[in-house]
Amino acid sequence: MSLNALASAEQVRPPTMSRIVDALVEGGLVTREAEPGDRRSVRITATAKGVKLIEAGRDRRVQALEKRLAALSESERRMLGWAAERLERLFR
Repeated sequence: MSLNALASAEQVRPPTMSRIVDALVEGGLVTREAEPGDRRSVRITATAKGVKLIEAGRDRRVQALEKRLAALSESERRMLGWAAERLERLFR
């Protein structure tokens, strides 16, 4: 992603995102490269270490959600499924 796209996605200003990316580069989590064809723009790419960290966080969140859903009754899970279908239809 570009720095501006990241800033927009995270709802921060580009200078703030630039400082965040600098820290991520220093930590070996992303690389920052000049955009081919436009040397003023940069492309931010997750490194293998960064991808591993992202996936580990996602796995923890999924496991936590699974644990909470398992504590619900069958009727409560059906109700959540019904609500999720309606929300998906609403936002399509």
